[in-house]
Amino acid sequence: MPRLVTSPDNTAGARPALWQLWLAMGVGLLALAWLLPVNVKSLNTALLREAGRETQSVAGFGRELLELDKPGPAALVLETAKKVGDPGAGTLDTIYQDFARKHREMMPWGGWDIALEPLLGSRSPAASTESQPVLGFMATQQARENLRRYLGVSRLPAVQTLLQTAQLGSTQRFVPANRPGGQPLEAVILLTAYLWQTEHLSSGLQREVRALAETAVRTGQMGELEDFYLDVLTLGRRLNWVQLSELLRTTGSLGTVGQFAHLARVAPEHLPVIYTAALMTKSADRVAHYLITFGQPGVEHLQLALANGEGAVEQLVQRQAPVSHAAGPEFEFGAGFVLRHPELALVAKYAAFLGGIFLLLRALDMRLFLSVESALRGAFPRMGSGLIAIVLTFIFFVFSEPFLLKAAPVSDYKIKLTIPVIGALAAPAANASTTPATMDITTILTIVIFAAIQLGMYFICVMKISDIARQSIPPGLKLRLMENEENLFDGGLYLGIAGTATALVLQVLHLIDANLLAAYSSNLFGIVCVALVKIRHVRPYKRQLILESQAAVVTA
Repeated sequence: MPRLVTSPDNTAGARPALWQLWLAMGVGLLALAWLLPVNVKSLNTALLREAGRETQSVAGFGRELLELDKPGPAALVLETAKKVGDPGAGTLDTIYQDFARKHREMMPWGGWDIALEPLLGSRSPAASTESQPVLGFMATQQARENLRRYLGVSRLPAVQTLLQTAQLGSTQRFVPANRPGGQPLEAVILLTAYLWQTEHLSSGLQREVRALAETAVRTGQMGELEDFYLDVLTLGRRLNWVQLSELLRTTGSLGTVGQFAHLARVAPEHLPVIYTAALMTKSADRVAHYLITFGQPGVEHLQLALANGEGAVEQLVQRQAPVSHAAGPEFEFGAGFVLRHPELALVAKYAAFLGGIFLLLRALDMRLFLSVESALRGAFPRMGSGLIAIVLTFIFFVFSEPFLLKAAPVSDYKIKLTIPVIGALAAPAANASTTPATMDITTILTIVIFAAIQLGMYFICVMKISDIARQSIPPGLKLRLMENEENLFDGGLYLGIAGTATALVLQVLHLIDANLLAAYSSNLFGIVCVALVKIRHVRPYKRQLILESQAAVVTA
């Protein structure tokens, strides 16, 4: 019976179509992985744009505050809108100026509040039409006496406990309220008690303040309560009544009050931005924690989020992650999917990269190394492409995550233990230089060059093995030729060390930017190249030659 012979032309025609299909699919998966805006420890700018889409803008939030008769907070929001370049800032400015002309009596207090009735007698509304710090209304002895008399008949136990702390003489940062020079502490105690009386403190803040006040009265020591009074003094000298009360409503703990007071002292120029973010997200705690953690770069990230709308700010403070600026185009349509399913999107990104690399390598195998694969008869297994794909995916994961290996810089807003002098609490903010955490284009280019060099070395080694395999000589002689090429097979290590040394020398000479990741990536690629050549190709082929040599000896 005649044997069925497969035409080589049909096989040759089928393979080109297959490698072209794999090549196209691989490129498509790599494009998807590169453009999908998801990262492990950072937020992509495309996500902020998507999160802020069709949500309230900063200018819109300012108009809403004016509609609620709160020009004090609206003034800070207006400053923020101008700073972040909100398109509606001009319109908001016009509306605000018109509101200020029509309601001049409300401007010193930042708005109207029924709780202001006992304070109105302490200062004439016509004395000024500008926003006034709330503690400025308690500068006179008469004003404090009026407020003390009003609070003295309060039926709230916590208010009475706070008033009793004015009799304590064990203070560290204030002059005791019952001694000459103790007016600042007395004013702060009265303001705190009045905020409690008028229900302008959040429930969490009320619990903590009450516990500290009761402890202070019981022990006769001011203790931690004095720190809170100092924070209220800092904020009360910068914010008017409505601004302060709106902030404290969104503040859930004493720690957050301390963080906001610290930020007001070290970064007063950013107070409008910080204040606006706290009110928009209704969580001063998360905003303060974000800025204390990331410092000056955190303010820049917050401004970027504010420019994109309320949803972007909410996403930023909820994730508590820095913003990474993509080096290339961004897949806007994938941003919505990433926001809804961040974990699934992260898995999809690196699965797509792994699949794309594998398909590209298989396409190269079929197009360039089909004869090599046939000659080595199993020394070039399919697992080789999968192993390379896994290694390259890991390398891509490390280098594409700008905040994964890089230690976070020490925040310039970290709270330090200081004993300020009353009357000089507004310390100038330090001019901190910021260093972008994302890799620049030169670092990426250096890594790509090192990878390309090692890939070329890998192909040279495989072609050399193929050349030895095609020669018509005994297996023993082929084995000796393979041993003679050991230096070539170790060439990846030599190139890797040379690349690292060259990069370090250029960095020392300041010819390129200092980046250890870029330098040591050459060594990493060299190790991977030599491991693949020797484990996946040299060792199996030598084993094959040894077996063939022994078989020839037995036969002879």
